[in-house]
Amino acid sequence: MTTKLARRVRRTSVVLLAGALVLAAGAPAGADVPVGWSDPAPVDPVEAALVFAGIPLLLFLVITALVVIPGVVKGERFTPGGQATEDQWFGGPRSGTAELPAPDATESQAGGASGRW
Repeated sequence: MTTKLARRVRRTSVVLLAGALVLAAGAPAGADVPVGWSDPAPVDPVEAALVFAGIPLLLFLVITALVVIPGVVKGERFTPGGQATEDQWFGGPRSGTAELPAPDATESQAGGASGRW
């Protein structure tokens, strides 16, 4: 039982030590501005929110409009299930299956796929 407790204490102390090292590494970031550097004015939170949230939202809306508007102009519908499309056979006969030869005998291989059990 003491070995489990010792492992838990060791693991907890390693995690706490790692956290303390991370906090200690960030301490120089709290230093004052050096003498020769400029001291910029504080940033307004509303202006920061507009820059960091408003611009990406505006870009999202512009890109969405550029994608959706051409389809709306053409009269396409935007439904959750998608649009029903006609069946297409690329490279097949022009008039559908009417151009395919029918089997002329029971042993004939014409007419498409055949399945046997």
